[in-house]
Amino acid sequence: MEIGIEIFHIVLPIILVGAISLFVILRLKEKQKRGTLAKKETTAAQSLLDSLIPLGMVCGTALGLVLSIFLPFSMATGITFGAGLGLLGGYFAYEFYSKQEEPNIQ
Repeated sequence: MEIGIEIFHIVLPIILVGAISLFVILRLKEKQKRGTLAKKETTAAQSLLDSLIPLGMVCGTALGLVLSIFLPFSMATGITFGAGLGLLGGYFAYEFYSKQEEPNIQ
């Protein structure tokens, strides 16, 4: 019974982060098929938009690493959950920022 629980604790982060990754990838793939991926007018705004998902993953991984130091779960679990939740957060930031209008500065 202990082996089953241990295997569950090992596989759970992989399953949850895999489900998050599939959600994000399939949503972006569907947007690409419809041709509704966000485009910004300036190159700086487009670069920020393209970098939001990777930045979310990096920040999530760092947060997971820090939390695993202070909370009672393994570092591998913290990094895995952090990267997955950062991916999801980066995707939501991408969606939010892509719908914002750029200020018209003249």
